[in-house]
Formats: sequence, structure tokens, C-alpha cells
Amino acid sequence: MWQYLVVWVVTTVLSALLTPRPKTTTPEPGQVEAPLASADAPIPVLFGTRVIKQPNCVWYGDIRTTPIRQSGGGKK
Repeated sequence: MWQYLVVWVVTTVLSALLTPRPKTTTPEPGQVEAPLASADAPIPVLFGTRVIKQPNCVWYGDIRTTPIRQSGGGKK
């Protein structure tokens, strides 16, 4: 019984350590990649799970980037 618990803990720690970390990039103000909104754009046919860089959508939202000018969250 203890052998199974030790093997489970070791494999869980190894899988957590060996997973690839995503690259985090923060866009600069004015450098936001908005989706394409065009009536004559072709509709892509995809099979499986894919990432579309420029999807065709009708409305994306208010694209604004404003710097946060507030200090940390201390108690008042």
C-alpha cells in the first residue's frame, strides 16, 4: 500500500516539474491583436483543435489599454 502512495507522489511531482511553461507576453498599449471583422472573409473549415490567429467576428469589445496607477491592496 505504501509503495503505491510513494509512486503516486513521485509521478505527480515529476509530471508537475516536466510540464512546459507557457510564454507570457503582455501587449504594449496600442499593440492589441483584434480579430478580423469582414463580411467577405472566407470561413475556415477546421478539423480537430486549432488556434485561429485572426478569427472573423462581428464585435470584439472596447479595446483600450490604460495603465494601472494604484498601489497595492493594503487594509484601510
